[in-house]
Amino acid sequence: MNTMNDYVGPGDFKPIDLLAVAAAREVRDGDIVFAGTGLPMLAIALAQLTTAPNAVCIYEAGSVDGRPISIPTSVGDARCSYQAAIASGTFDVTNQLQRGVVDLAFLGGAEIDRYGNVNTTAIGRYGLIPQKRLPGGGGNSDINSLARRTVFTMVQEKRRFKENVDFITSPGWRIPKWPGGEMVPKAEVYNKAMRGGPSAVISDMGVFYFDADGEMYLDTVHPGFTPEQVRDNCSFDLNISRVKGETLPPTRHELELLYKTIDPEGIFLP
Repeated sequence: MNTMNDYVGPGDFKPIDLLAVAAAREVRDGDIVFAGTGLPMLAIALAQLTTAPNAVCIYEAGSVDGRPISIPTSVGDARCSYQAAIASGTFDVTNQLQRGVVDLAFLGGAEIDRYGNVNTTAIGRYGLIPQKRLPGGGGNSDINSLARRTVFTMVQEKRRFKENVDFITSPGWRIPKWPGGEMVPKAEVYNKAMRGGPSAVISDMGVFYFDADGEMYLDTVHPGFTPEQVRDNCSFDLNISRVKGETLPPTRHELELLYKTIDPEGIFLP
């Protein structure tokens, strides 16, 4: 039996396993990837050991193309610099973003709308006193705007997949145009400054892409869920007409890499 493509059953993997595997599948061989702490680290490491061995990872704290023996605890962990081509600082690696060399970025968010606008700033009316302060941009907007493609990983909940996010930290494919506030294609506002934007969203229920009009649609649904359940966990009318089927589960080989090679200490994997 070919164990490289021996997919496991529904009870043999955890949600975070599928999230890591689905995110790794978004990495193309040769991509320059800007990754953050946690799930993005699992994804890029898995991709480099499977389908994208020539992918280059950039960590925000300053390492480029490191190949750590085991997963770092954060982007500032010294292990990020093991066998790295460059070990400098945040200014240098964000300059790589500005130069336009980053192909793919992994980010998270608290809220997202149908056009990929993401909020990591505050819940509630920002101009007044918001109900809750969030961690803030932390480079989210810069990374999303300057990378050619961005993959967001998020928890699937109605309060997170919203008709309108409370604050746009990172712009999607349609954004409000000042001063009227009407939603227009981002290219109309950014003009020549536009470079990229959200290419995929991976939740714990499915994988989403964006159509030619910049609107999110469900591409595959994770095992154990139905397209209707995913739509019911959105505050907007999610397009489920293009669902191709179930998201492929992890293979035994991928799980072995995740738990025995990439994160044997259980830093991010339970």
